[in-house]
Amino acid sequence: MNREQMSRIAHANHPIKSPLDDDSVAELLERGISRPDARVLDLGCGGGEWLLRALASGPRLRAEGVDVSEDALAQAREAASSLSAQEQERLVLHHQPAADFTSAYPFDLVLSVGATHAFGGLLPTLAAARKHLAPGGRVLVGDGFWEREPSPEAVEMLGDLSDLATTLDRVTADGWTPVHGHVSTRRELDEYEWACWGSLAAWALDHPDDPDSSEVLSTATTRRSEWLRSYRDSFGFVCLVLRPTSHH
Repeated sequence: MNREQMSRIAHANHPIKSPLDDDSVAELLERGISRPDARVLDLGCGGGEWLLRALASGPRLRAEGVDVSEDALAQAREAASSLSAQEQERLVLHHQPAADFTSAYPFDLVLSVGATHAFGGLLPTLAAARKHLAPGGRVLVGDGFWEREPSPEAVEMLGDLSDLATTLDRVTADGWTPVHGHVSTRRELDEYEWACWGSLAAWALDHPDDPDSSEVLSTATTRRSEWLRSYRDSFGFVCLVLRPTSHH
């Protein structure tokens, strides 16, 4: 089974592909959307879940998403099909690498949560976001950090992250001021992992005759074990609402 199909099954019960509950998502969008007629851009929008929730916040908001995955964008279109015709008109999706996206107009909120790998890290993601930002606009970015000293396996799995204080130092040195933040709770982190690997395992058990069933079950088992043994005790996730301190 390809990675995208597996990801779709894994996130069936947790459509926000990050360790955040619905209240946290709502509050982050509320802090990020500074005006009722805001234009919102999601760089690496996946199935469009953040954009759909942003659209629900007001009738004048407009939303655009960019993603390299045709499969994810098809999911976003399917999810948007339940919207009214007027709401659908306010959503535009672009199929291309987020790093290559250009627009004729700027955005009041640029978000990229759990997608910094598409740009090669947190600071390159912020540099990309800055190019699309309207004066007075905000960036909402979500990325991992180390809560405790990680094991070598965790670093190999999740990359070269910093601790929270160092992450914030790098962001502020790069010309940004945090105006709001949310550190995922232990409950949010655990719920996300249980949901992902539980959904995969359940699919495998529900489809015993599918040729991919044993591979999917074994992936769920492996990933759950990696989480519990390699990074559960060290990995954290932070979302920041940022405003430019200066014009870098």
